[in-house]
Amino acid sequence: MPEKRELDAGATAAYAHLFHVLADPARLSIVQHLASGEHRVRDLVDHIGLAQSTVSKHLSHLRECELVSVRTEGRASWFSLAEPRLLADVIASTERLLRATGTPASLCGHIHALMSEPSR
Repeated sequence: MPEKRELDAGATAAYAHLFHVLADPARLSIVQHLASGEHRVRDLVDHIGLAQSTVSKHLSHLRECELVSVRTEGRASWFSLAEPRLLADVIASTERLLRATGTPASLCGHIHALMSEPSR
């Protein structure tokens, strides 16, 4: 009989939290926009069409998971993907899994451009 392994509750919670953050369509839209480069909240509001407070809340969730970083310049805050290549790898793996399970889907070209960049 195979050895029974205990689940790592901390790792399970970390994975669940990350997948929960990435499960929201608005947050995925923000990720897609940030894949093209830095944006201010106001830029994201214009692109996505959500209220400023809603975009800020979603950015807060993405920052909490350290998927997004912020750079302050004067009174402006510029947001960017913290690990763009690693996030592109996750998205590429997700696309392969979706294809394998009969639901082919692909996110925007900005993400695909990250996938073709050499690793840093």
